[in-house]
Amino acid sequence: MAEDSDLERTEPASAKRLQTAREEGNIPRSRELSTFAVTMTGVALLMTLGGKIATALMQIMQQIFTFDQTVVHKTEPVLLRFRESFFTIAWQLLPLFGALFIVAALVPLFVGGWNFTLKTVEPKFSKLNPLSGIKRLFSVTSATEALKAILKSMLIGGVATWFIWKERADLVGLISMPLESGIAKMADMMIHTFFVVTGAMLMLVVVDVPFQLWNYHKQLRMTKEEVKQEFKEAEGSPEVKGRIRQMQREAARKRMMQEVPSANVIVTNPTHYAVAIKYKEGMAAPQVVAKGSLKLAARIVDTGKENKVTVMRAPSFARALYFHAELGQDIPAKLYSAAAQVLAYVYQLNVYQTNGGLAPVYPDQLEVPPELDPESKPQQDAAPDKASKQDHDRR
Repeated sequence: MAEDSDLERTEPASAKRLQTAREEGNIPRSRELSTFAVTMTGVALLMTLGGKIATALMQIMQQIFTFDQTVVHKTEPVLLRFRESFFTIAWQLLPLFGALFIVAALVPLFVGGWNFTLKTVEPKFSKLNPLSGIKRLFSVTSATEALKAILKSMLIGGVATWFIWKERADLVGLISMPLESGIAKMADMMIHTFFVVTGAMLMLVVVDVPFQLWNYHKQLRMTKEEVKQEFKEAEGSPEVKGRIRQMQREAARKRMMQEVPSANVIVTNPTHYAVAIKYKEGMAAPQVVAKGSLKLAARIVDTGKENKVTVMRAPSFARALYFHAELGQDIPAKLYSAAAQVLAYVYQLNVYQTNGGLAPVYPDQLEVPPELDPESKPQQDAAPDKASKQDHDRR
């Protein structure tokens, strides 16, 4: 049952899915809204500009078919007059067709917004599949469109029939009217009929626009599995992200281990923590070049011994550095004094091992603030025995 529920499209479309649909040219559109807007605009323009346009066209027709005896037998003047009249007629009709074009282009933006893509005109051989065509023919969308067409025909036809029946007396009266008056009256009645019929289409628009929006989002619904998969693609698979983090840690650890041979000293806990410190002339303060705990601490110590780096046992100092010093950065100012004691001992030890003389005194009283040591005790670290001191000497 759980698997079946994951396959049902119950989740709303995500922002990514909506964006992908727009890029493919799949956006909500209402044909009824466009048809209503264009038709209503045309009727309104005919009601306001119809008389002016009709008068202008009548004058143009009179000019076209009025010939002078001097040119009636010549072809070129007649053709020139027809060409000039054609452009004059086009200029008179330009406001009407221009307004219709603007309305047809702008009205769809109120439903689906502006969208430009070339994917809608790309050839798709899947559309030539007869099985897919039959499936679309008997789909819910096709049935809905057929029902809308029937209802539209019934509505428009019914309203037109009702209005014509209502004006039947005036229609019959056109027979007794003069020709010009009758034509003008008939044109006026036709415009009013178109206006009433187009107004009836508003009922279809009120129903169709919400339906198109609802149907559009319904078709783009996602299953729970698709939502999970999209989330993985957007955020990254946990397995892949874990592997990337592991590789990053390994790379950082490798770079850190490469810095161990350049350290001056390695201070240890002795088994839990190990921190490698580096200080050279010109540096503002000693820096931590490597640190680790448990196995990594053992690796740091082994690498230090292999490269003849002094290893010292200083539990509180090692813990303070491990928890409060960052790699590649200066150690905290509160640990300067302890670092100076350790580095001074390392320098004296190097001189002793090279030139002989008196052995340096091991610094067993390092000045480590208790707040920097998570395992601080009232007593200071006890001095290591002689065997421990020898273990800290450079191998």
